[in-house]
Amino acid sequence: MSAYILRRLLLVIPTLLGVMIINFTLVQFVPGGPVEQVIAQMEGQGDVFGGFSGAGEDAGRAEGGGSERYIGARGLPPEFIEQLEREFGFDRPPVERFFMMMWNYMRLDFGESYFRSISVIDLIIEKMPVSISLGLWSTLIAYLISIPLGIRKAVRDGSPFDTWTSGVIIVGYAIPGFLFAILLLVLFAGGSFLQIFPARGLTSEQEIWDQLSPIGKVLDYFWHITLPVIALTISSFATLTLLTKNSFLDELRKQYVMTARAKGLMENRVLYGHVFRNAMLIVIAGFPSVFIGAFFGGSLIIETIFSLDGLGRLFFEAAVARDFPVIFGTLFMFTLLALVVNIISDLMYVWIDPRIDFETREG
Repeated sequence: MSAYILRRLLLVIPTLLGVMIINFTLVQFVPGGPVEQVIAQMEGQGDVFGGFSGAGEDAGRAEGGGSERYIGARGLPPEFIEQLEREFGFDRPPVERFFMMMWNYMRLDFGESYFRSISVIDLIIEKMPVSISLGLWSTLIAYLISIPLGIRKAVRDGSPFDTWTSGVIIVGYAIPGFLFAILLLVLFAGGSFLQIFPARGLTSEQEIWDQLSPIGKVLDYFWHITLPVIALTISSFATLTLLTKNSFLDELRKQYVMTARAKGLMENRVLYGHVFRNAMLIVIAGFPSVFIGAFFGGSLIIETIFSLDGLGRLFFEAAVARDFPVIFGTLFMFTLLALVVNIISDLMYVWIDPRIDFETREG
C-alpha cells in the first residue's frame, strides 16, 4: 500500500503543474488585467469591464508602446505605466513570471493581494469560517438524512413509501439551490411572511455578539447558518439518497444475502451485519470528495444571497478584479487539497473494506 500512496503523491506534482499552466496561459489572453483596472479606476469608470460591454472605450489594450498599449492610458506618462507594470510584475515575460510564481508557491509564499493590503493566506483564513460552516454542516446533514432514507427505500423498494419519497426527492433535486434559498428568505427571513431567521451574516453584529454567553454564541451561530445550510443541502441530499438506495439494492440481490437469509439470520443482522459494509463503501468513501465539492464549488450563490463573505465570493471577486495573486494562490491550494482528498478517499475504501488492495490491482 505504501508504494501505491507514493505513486499517487508523485502524480500530484504533474497534475498540479498542468492545472496551473493551463489557467495561467488562459489568463494571459483575458482582457482587463490589473493595470487596466487601475487605469479604469483613475478614469472614473470604477470597472474596466465597462469598456468591453460598450460603456466606454478606455478599458482594453491598444497597439503601440508605453502608455499606448492600454486604451484609456493615452495622456498618462509612460513612466507611470511602467511603474504600474513593475509593481504588478508585468515587466517580465510570462514564462519567467510563471516559474517565479511556482517557486514562491513551493515555499508556501502566496504573495499579497493586488488591491487589498493583506496576504493571500491571511485573506483565505479570514474567509475560511464561512465556507467550512456551509461545507461541513451541509455534508453532515445530507449524510445523516440520506443514508437512513436510502436504506429504507431499498428495503421497501416499490412500496408507496418508496414512490412518494422518490417524488419528493426528484422535486428537491429539480429546484436549484439559489431558488430554494430565495424561497427560504421570503418565507422565514422576513421577506413577505415570517421573521424567524436572520437574512444575512454568519453571526450577529459584533456589539451583540460580544454580549452573548458561550452557549448564546453557539445558538446565535446555528441560528444564522440554518437557512443557507438547508439551501446548500437540498441537491446533495437527493443525490446521496438515490445513490444509497441503488447501492443497497445491488447488494440485496446478491447470492450471499440469500444464503444468509436461508440460514435463518434476522433481517437486521443481514442488513447491517453483511449488506451495510459492502453497500456503503462508495457512499462513505466519497465523503471527503462531497465535502470538498460543497466547500469550494457550491457556495458562491448561497454566500451572495445570504450576504456571507466566504471563499466562493472571494474567488469570484478576485477573478472579476483580476487580482492574480488571490486567483492563483487559492487555485493552487484548492487544487492541491482536492488531489490529496482523492488519495484519502482511496484510503477510506481500504479502511472500510480491507479486502480492497489497490497495489495488487495495479500490479
